[in-house]
Amino acid sequence: MAFQGNFTADINSVAFSPDGRMIAGGINESEVICIWDATTGENLRFMKENAPNALHWVNTVAFSPDSKILASGSEDGNLYLWDVETGRRLKALTEDAKNIFSVAFSSDRRTLASGNAENTIRLWDIATGALLKTLVGHTNWVFSVAFSPDGQTLASGSWDKTIRLWDITTGQQLKVLTGHTFTVWNVAFSPDGLTLASGSHDKTIRLWNIATGKHIATLTGHTGPVKSVAFSPDGVTLASGSYDSTVRLWDLTSPLLLRKMKEE
Repeated sequence: MAFQGNFTADINSVAFSPDGRMIAGGINESEVICIWDATTGENLRFMKENAPNALHWVNTVAFSPDSKILASGSEDGNLYLWDVETGRRLKALTEDAKNIFSVAFSSDRRTLASGNAENTIRLWDIATGALLKTLVGHTNWVFSVAFSPDGQTLASGSWDKTIRLWDITTGQQLKVLTGHTFTVWNVAFSPDGLTLASGSHDKTIRLWNIATGKHIATLTGHTGPVKSVAFSPDGVTLASGSYDSTVRLWDLTSPLLLRKMKEE
């Protein structure tokens, strides 16, 4: 199935709604976002920020846990919350940073995290749009943020080659995970919250014990940078996407490569 729309630019980011009904795409075209029906491919919504400074592409999109709100972050630092049903913009969260690379909702839908080119992570109150905390510690751009399933811990991956774990309540840095030799592009928690996976420009995936911060395993096989990682709902399988044009599935009980998929 192909998902199309009234645009010609690249699609820079995609996200599945938690209810499985929709797919959102951030477009490299003047802050445009499309929402499609995941079953039929029909274009349900076409959202665009019409402000004069809305001239840059959307780097990241994420659905709230109830699939009712979409967050978007763009190259020029605009951070928006959208009503998925109507396509109406709900809030503009004021960022003084350029380039928002990643956004993530907490499991209780109360907090939004954003990683940016100012080397920080911002935590936002979704109900009011207020800035709650700024997490400082990374020494370069923050490309990925992810909440633990219980919403108490945030993981972040950066150009500084590190992964950092943060206490959401206090804003304190809990642990610094080191081992990657290049940019950490993506981080993801396992469904049980016990393991973190990280994908890096060094072509590897690393698995980490959240409680101890210790490295568990390194998954090798990709021949290009690993841009994305995602756990299956049962936590047994990890999917990874790479610049080598493959998606790989890993059995985490081994861990062994289960399958390599490549577009023909």
